Amino acid sequence: MKIALFVHCFFPVHFYGTETYTLHLARHYQAIGHEVTVVSAIFQGESSVGELISRYEYAGVPVVCVDKNLLPHSQIKETYHQPEMRGVLEMVLRELRPDVVHVTHLINHTAALLEVTQQLDIPTYASFTDFFGFCLNNKLEGANGDLCAGPSVTRTNCVACYVKDLARSASTPLWMRHTTDILGPRSIANGAAWVRHFPGFRGGKLDRMVEDISQRPLTLSELYNAGYKAAVSPTKFLRGAYEANGIRVPMYDIWFGVDVDRIPKPTRPSGHVPVIGFIGQIAPHKGTDLLIEAFSRLPAKSAELHVYGPTDQDPVYMARLRELVGAHDVRFLGTFPKEREAQILSSMDLLVIPSRWYENSPLVLLSALATHTPVLVSDVAGLTEFIQPGRNGRAFQRGSIDDLHHALSEMVVSVQLLQTLSKTTDFERTTEAMARATLQMYEA
Repeated sequence: MKIALFVHCFFPVHFYGTETYTLHLARHYQAIGHEVTVVSAIFQGESSVGELISRYEYAGVPVVCVDKNLLPHSQIKETYHQPEMRGVLEMVLRELRPDVVHVTHLINHTAALLEVTQQLDIPTYASFTDFFGFCLNNKLEGANGDLCAGPSVTRTNCVACYVKDLARSASTPLWMRHTTDILGPRSIANGAAWVRHFPGFRGGKLDRMVEDISQRPLTLSELYNAGYKAAVSPTKFLRGAYEANGIRVPMYDIWFGVDVDRIPKPTRPSGHVPVIGFIGQIAPHKGTDLLIEAFSRLPAKSAELHVYGPTDQDPVYMARLRELVGAHDVRFLGTFPKEREAQILSSMDLLVIPSRWYENSPLVLLSALATHTPVLVSDVAGLTEFIQPGRNGRAFQRGSIDDLHHALSEMVVSVQLLQTLSKTTDFERTTEAMARATLQMYEA
């Protein structure tokens, strides 16, 4: 069987969860005997390769890559549905002639891909790896930082999220950022929804912006419901969120798998100082600042905090984190190759995932559990589905530095306590089991 896996970006430049998941599917499908091609893209604004479609191979997997610099979007609508992509996607699909298309992320390709696969009568499936199908910022996080259930009837909550993100952009004029700080994103969103109907604004840039955001959920739900035969949902929470927001695609609960050395954690020597770890993007929605602030309240020399992630992702945020560290034992250790993951997790006594957003079965959580590393996570559904208190970790109140500090204090008070937890912490599911279950979805 010929299978085309569509993902928004791919190795070697991009190497986070969705890209890793896509690579695992591709390689296991190949091992079973299927012919697989990954179709990826270069983000608008990244270094261009100078041609619209380029080809390369990564880890034995053929990759076709679309350079979005040469087919850029110019308005919000084109970030989720860009009709200009149809011709390119049709050309790629007619060349590959796949029996199945499986989408692991639609960013860059946009939902125009679903129109093309329908036109060519190619069975199309998806893995819902975040909330892109109905949420503008993909994170279900409101403009005020609260968790969100999805677009409101008026869509002003979505407009507020856009205003907030726009105000954070370095290219946004200073007066606009100050205005947003003073009035608040929600007030500006309400004002925009009202003002857009006045003569002079109707049909203008503001009106088009609000319209594009307002139409996004309806456009995507119609294209998803018509274009996908079925989808993978790695958590029950994510499946419920999609269903609650009008997505009627049949969804299969297929947990992600991980491949990592599952040897028992080594016994810690007498006097060992517990190592608390963080692995991921160093960004506000990941809550790295919450962890550093909570850690800084622990008694001096009672633990070490090792932070792994790209330190150049958000220079302003990174500068703030370094200020928070002060004289405390916090080490920013950068990124690491996948081959070192088991070694790094083995060195940790506790992994903390302090995310402000829902998350959705992050692979670092599963890898921690598989390497018998207890976890401390925000109490959001995409994380807590995997937590068994007293067996593999616990949860703390999302966004609460006080509760995170309290949980850290309880868990690092004794190396023996963490070592006992490590003996009951595990996660057995492999990527091969995950891939075979996904293949069964096509057959079903």
